[in-house]
Amino acid sequence: MTTTATTHHTDLALLTVRLATGLIFVMHGAQKIFTYTLPGTTQAFTQMGAPCPPSAPPGRRGRTDRRPAADRRHPDPLAGGALSLIMLGAIALVHLKAGFFNPNGVEFPLSLLAATVALTLAGPGRYRVPGLPA
Repeated sequence: MTTTATTHHTDLALLTVRLATGLIFVMHGAQKIFTYTLPGTTQAFTQMGAPCPPSAPPGRRGRTDRRPAADRRHPDPLAGGALSLIMLGAIALVHLKAGFFNPNGVEFPLSLLAATVALTLAGPGRYRVPGLPA
């Protein structure tokens, strides 16, 4: 495989991870805003052992702000780093005590942590979805 082909495949892989991870964070953030509302999210975070306030508003903001960052080149390391910290907090405060497997264990948040760390380290790659901000 040539270097150009390898770079092309790497950039496609990064785009795929960015889009999938971004979609997951957007959907979970939207759920917290539109389904649970701020008071409901704050109450749920408190019941799960997360320090609240102010953890609910930054947690919601970090998750919903991922959508615009998913297809911009420069904010990716910042967004990925912020989301990595959110996932570390979620794992440490909520999921670790439930063990490894879903529905409440670290399995899913650990996958999101791995994706956000990988995107933070690798950067966004060359490709983006046409029509969205660069």
